[in-house]
Amino acid sequence: MDAQLITSDPAIMMGKPVVSGTRLTVEFILDELAAGTPVEQLIASYPRLTPAAVSAALAFAAEALRAVVVYPTTRRSA
Repeated sequence: MDAQLITSDPAIMMGKPVVSGTRLTVEFILDELAAGTPVEQLIASYPRLTPAAVSAALAFAAEALRAVVVYPTTRRSA
C-alpha cells in the first residue's frame, strides 16, 4: 500500500483516515462498497478517487483490523 494515499489530519474530517487530497474517508469507501456500489461507479462519482486509492482504503482497513484484539463471548441461553 502506498502510505501517501491514505492520510489522517486532525484538521480534515476530524482526523478520520481519508484518501489524500480529498475528504473521502476510508469509512465512506467501505460503506459504499458494502452497500454494493461498484468501484467503477465510485470512481465515476468522485473523479479524484482512483482504483489505487480504493485498494489503499481496503488495505488500510484490513491492517487496522489486524491490530484489533477480539475477545469472544459465550452465548447464554435465554
